[in-house]
Amino acid sequence: MLLVALFGTVSDAGCRDPQAKMVETQIVARGVKDERVLQVMREVPRHLFVPPDQVSEAYADHPLSIGSGQTISQPYVVAFMSEQLRLTGTERVLEIGTGSGYQAAVLSRLAGKVFSIEIRPELAAEATERLKAIGATNVRIRTADGFYGWPEEAPFDAILVTAAPEKIPAPLLAQLATGGRMVIPVGGFYQELKVIERTPEGLRERSVLPVRFVPFVGEAERHRADESPR
Repeated sequence: MLLVALFGTVSDAGCRDPQAKMVETQIVARGVKDERVLQVMREVPRHLFVPPDQVSEAYADHPLSIGSGQTISQPYVVAFMSEQLRLTGTERVLEIGTGSGYQAAVLSRLAGKVFSIEIRPELAAEATERLKAIGATNVRIRTADGFYGWPEEAPFDAILVTAAPEKIPAPLLAQLATGGRMVIPVGGFYQELKVIERTPEGLRERSVLPVRFVPFVGEAERHRADESPR
């Protein structure tokens, strides 16, 4: 649920198909190389995951509002985050922030099973119907606070978070399997997209991209308040 990625647009490559053009000019041109990710971005019908009045902008190089103060992320960022997980097709993936369901749809074709959590019931219901319509039968959606993850289904081979906490929630770190990777935006006004890897020696963290996501709400907000100066 990205507000804006800190990148400019790429010039028109002359593609007539807006989805093919999106992949070539917005994603390939910015360095995404994973062929499985690129193929899925060519296949998943993004226009089915945006409100009817924004269908004409579905493949444009920016996020779109989906209601409830949330957005569907910029196509490049969806592809980039998916690539960072390094999925091979068998993994169990936890997504925090279902939103419109688009990122879950992409993950459903890259992984074995996807467990997606959305705190807003209306968005969870709409996403469930969209995913059902495209046959994404390996996605389960839960309406809950993503701060706590999905402990009864843990551990996960990959975790992808689409809202920014100021500090990575400890329950999510605990649910990341050894050898697994988490992709998560972290920060307040200034945010960094981080990749966290759990190795046999412990956690390894690196920043890969400056971004601007909507804030992580729910329990994460209470933690921000608890840590604020009195």
